[in-house]
Amino acid sequence: MAPKQKQKKKSSRGKKSPKPILAASEDMEPVNMESMGHPEIYPLVLTTKTQEIFNCRIDEDVTDEQPYKLINKEDIFEDLRNRAAVSDFHPVKKIVQEYPGNELLLVYDKDFKYGLNFYLIGTEEGKENYLNPPEVPEEQEVYKEHIPEDVYVYEPPVSKPWVSLGSEKEIEEESVMESTKQITYMISQKRSEFGAPVKFSDQNASSVKDAYIECTAYPDKNFTLKQLEKEVGMQAIPQIKDISTQTEWTYPKNATTQYYPREFSEEEKETLKQSKPLVDFLNNASISVEIALQQNEIMNTFIDDWKHLAEEEGTFGDKTDTHLKEYQSFTDLHSPTEKMITCVSWHPTIYGLIAVSVAVRLSFEDRVYFSGKLLLQPSLILFWSFSDPIHPQLMLESPDDIFCFKFCPSDPNIIAGGCINGQIVLWDITAHADRIENIKAGSSRSTKATLKPMFLLEPESNKEAMYIRHCAVSSIESGHKKVITDIHWLSETFEINRMGSVFENRSGICCQLVTCSADCTICFWDIRPQKPLTPQTTEKKKEESIEIPFDVPSTFLHLDLSWKPLSKIRLSKGETSLDHCPTRISLNEDRLLYKTEDKTLTQSKTVKAGERNPYHNLESGMANLLKPIDDFCTKFFVGTEDGEVIYTDWKMEKDPETGRLMPKKPVSIHTIHDGTVHTVQRSPFYNDIILTVGGWNVAIWKEGVTTGPLFQSCCAPKMYTSGHWSLTRPGVFYIGREDGYIDIWDLLEKTHEPAQSQNICISMITYIKPWIFSAKQQFIAIADYYGTLHILEIPWTLSRPSTNEMTSVNHYFEREVKHLEYVEQRKNIREQEKKEMELEMEKKKIKHFSSVYMF
Repeated sequence: MAPKQKQKKKSSRGKKSPKPILAASEDMEPVNMESMGHPEIYPLVLTTKTQEIFNCRIDEDVTDEQPYKLINKEDIFEDLRNRAAVSDFHPVKKIVQEYPGNELLLVYDKDFKYGLNFYLIGTEEGKENYLNPPEVPEEQEVYKEHIPEDVYVYEPPVSKPWVSLGSEKEIEEESVMESTKQITYMISQKRSEFGAPVKFSDQNASSVKDAYIECTAYPDKNFTLKQLEKEVGMQAIPQIKDISTQTEWTYPKNATTQYYPREFSEEEKETLKQSKPLVDFLNNASISVEIALQQNEIMNTFIDDWKHLAEEEGTFGDKTDTHLKEYQSFTDLHSPTEKMITCVSWHPTIYGLIAVSVAVRLSFEDRVYFSGKLLLQPSLILFWSFSDPIHPQLMLESPDDIFCFKFCPSDPNIIAGGCINGQIVLWDITAHADRIENIKAGSSRSTKATLKPMFLLEPESNKEAMYIRHCAVSSIESGHKKVITDIHWLSETFEINRMGSVFENRSGICCQLVTCSADCTICFWDIRPQKPLTPQTTEKKKEESIEIPFDVPSTFLHLDLSWKPLSKIRLSKGETSLDHCPTRISLNEDRLLYKTEDKTLTQSKTVKAGERNPYHNLESGMANLLKPIDDFCTKFFVGTEDGEVIYTDWKMEKDPETGRLMPKKPVSIHTIHDGTVHTVQRSPFYNDIILTVGGWNVAIWKEGVTTGPLFQSCCAPKMYTSGHWSLTRPGVFYIGREDGYIDIWDLLEKTHEPAQSQNICISMITYIKPWIFSAKQQFIAIADYYGTLHILEIPWTLSRPSTNEMTSVNHYFEREVKHLEYVEQRKNIREQEKKEMELEMEKKKIKHFSSVYMF
């Protein structure tokens, strides 16, 4: 045995250690618990393999009742010889060699008191103390009994020496080292050139050497991919040719004949009914006939599925294109001051003609300071044509900056606008209709006028911009006191009186307007004379003696500087003396005003034929002779400066105490928006659906639902400034932001965020107005704060509705209404439960106090 052991030792010495870190650890001192007061204890980590070798497996050989094991010293030496540095006893090799006895005590450390799962006792005295613990005096035992077991005893942390297990080498291998040498650049300049002026000039890149470098593409073999396999489908079909022919009938004749039908006799009918072939045929065919009848009831079998598989494509865009395309832009280059666009309106009958109102970009204090200079500059409404993006076609003058205006639905040559000083202005451009209209009647047989688009015409260079003065302005004393924020024409089907009652409009034209202003009032106006014709007074004679300029039409001369509102409404805030400040209004008949295009064209043709314009012969309304409309809805929506959405009535009622006419109490008031409401608009598809835009969010309301909005968006990154419904898609609307972006919402695609956002300009968007040019082409006008009007083309996906979009959006609104009803119902139930709980608590308190009193 001795020679073999000697040879084994020599072989172990000659073999190179695979891990130098383990060889170095042989010289290290074993770690003991001297810092914790136990120098004889050496913690160990015994793996599962080691536990099986020494029969000290956890929960089998060593347990809570007997947590120790006596191990023979020779067994440890044998394990060290077999596994060398891999042995778990290698860290305490020196302790095992110096141990005087034959058996060492190995203890299972279940609670990891000394940091590892086992520990070795390296002295005989320590082994005896563990196996035979000294007796504890009775006083100490009594003291231990009085100490509760759940008392926490703080043990301060003990520092332990670092035991290297080879992680330093792994960290060194994973660390990133700089392999390349850093390059240092030094850029210098002559001291005399510091601060010298720099002059830039244009030069031809091709004439100067090294000024133009062309990077041409070339094939790179490293990135060339060879196609190894390709799947191709082929189908061979015979050629088909369609040929048709027709034979002329040289001698046409009218021929008739008559014959009697052949009928079976009664005997033949009975025989045929009882025949077996007929019975078998009916039995076999009845099943097929029943299936065919059922299929006809379920679906239309004659429908062309291929035709309805894909919708008809337009000719101006692609289905995949979802962004607005810039088509045209207009800017007033001749204005000496910086102006913004306040309102935009497409001409109702002339395609390609759009009107915009502009105002000076000044605050109220600056307006007061520069009021003298502003009086010298005209306030205008500009008419732009697609054929001439530089020169306006018409310029309508006004006493002050216009913030809102509308074309008259009955006659587009009549325009009404609201000024910043609170006055209403009326224009009549009938005399200049030939300048802007392009209506050409056909032959004598044709009865329908045709429209020629403006942007298909060539611009006329000799045509200069024409200034048109206003016909009439309202009285400053009796009208609004602040800026008019919104204006609407009432429908030609009805009119109202001073009380707000609704009557039939027999004149057949729009004769009344409604306006709202920042002075917290809503006014109704009538453009007809307020009193019947009477003999002329002296004041009337003096008025006629004043010369009227030849370029001012006398259409509304009876209203100039004496026009007063028919009725005035104030939206009071309840018991306080404050009023709501309206910014936008929406009536129930708004969406019906501009759906009479053919009627307007016919009327324009009649006027051209020589008949007198009905607005030149207006008569005062006589409400006592008109038929009242009882079932008319007089309620309307109002958006305020504080972000409130109010649903109220314009009918007046008498105060029982004072007898004065007072507006009715609002039906509902909701503070949804956290800023000024900029848009209140009814859907062109649903008369009871209203869109409101203000602050940082958007809301959709349903008329008749007073519990809250059907839809409310989350807070946007930027403030919303304008909005408008899509004219062809029920679930799409456009929202303008203050950072120049436009958010496009599609309720069928997303309801928690916009379907897409697109940047239009760098300044705030002030107004949005879409328009339908044809069935295949739509435009949207977007105005910004810097006075530029952007005309963009709406893509195919945003203009063409899907097959069932109307039904799907309607279903979405109905589902939201049911959701609001459910929430309101649960809220009432919770309030009732809360009241019952409070009542029960009061009863318990009373019962408790009564029992205490009796005691």
